[in-house]
Amino acid sequence: MKQLTIISGKGGTGKTSLTAAFASLADAVLADCDVDASDLHLILKPDIKKKEIFHGMELASVDKSRCIDCKKCYEACRFGAIDEDINIIKESCEGCGVCEYVCPTDAIKMVERDSGYSYISETRFGPMSHAMLMTAEEASGELVAVVRENAKKLAEKYEKELIIIDGPPGIGCPVISSITGVDLVLIVTEPTLSAIHDLERILEVANHFDVPAVVCINKYDINEERAADIEKYCRERNVKIVGKLPYDTVFTDAMIHEKSVVEFSDGKISEEIKGMWDVIKKELGLAE
Repeated sequence: MKQLTIISGKGGTGKTSLTAAFASLADAVLADCDVDASDLHLILKPDIKKKEIFHGMELASVDKSRCIDCKKCYEACRFGAIDEDINIIKESCEGCGVCEYVCPTDAIKMVERDSGYSYISETRFGPMSHAMLMTAEEASGELVAVVRENAKKLAEKYEKELIIIDGPPGIGCPVISSITGVDLVLIVTEPTLSAIHDLERILEVANHFDVPAVVCINKYDINEERAADIEKYCRERNVKIVGKLPYDTVFTDAMIHEKSVVEFSDGKISEEIKGMWDVIKKELGLAE
């Protein structure tokens, strides 16, 4: 089983559009690991078959019948998650458990908190694992791990040799959880002033976890000088550029129609994406 994760140093580079396009070309299990702001479902319109609650960090709970109002928990909480009337402010609780530790009457216990949902779905391109983290909740890295584990089970169940992962932007915990142990990461970048900086950061993360990386420059023709700088940067570091896509409103038009670019149009962009997919398959060792 091979795993490909599509990531970017920042949001809005087009990685989800590429993920959907690749999904239309591959026989794969799909996984949306951008659990904080998932959007692959907007294109793939998944039919949810299974939904499970996700418990992230624990939450303090007060048994008022045992509380003696000593305020030791209030004084000990460094996050301001307990008010003077010894009520828990859920949005501020970090689940550290110090309140439970200092309580002399065992009036406070740490309990599971509902932090999000994981889903198993069917799409027109095959099975999909995805999730949603609730507003202001944390532990996104843990939820990504759940999504990936579900994707592996789907791949085994349906005998798929590839998992395509739509990763989150940036370099934080959910990104690390999305790329560890995969066979290849595709980094989607743009020719902007900060692009090389963002690319450098995410390449460092991939290198740290010993994950091979290739690059796609999206909208390269909006600033060909910057695009050339990115090419030079990658060349000096032996990072392969597998595709250069011009700016085209077909990406937006396809999204409006809830389709991947390859489904929506058979024009130049679709041909470029198909060529890029052929290169990526070779990098993964899946070429026929």
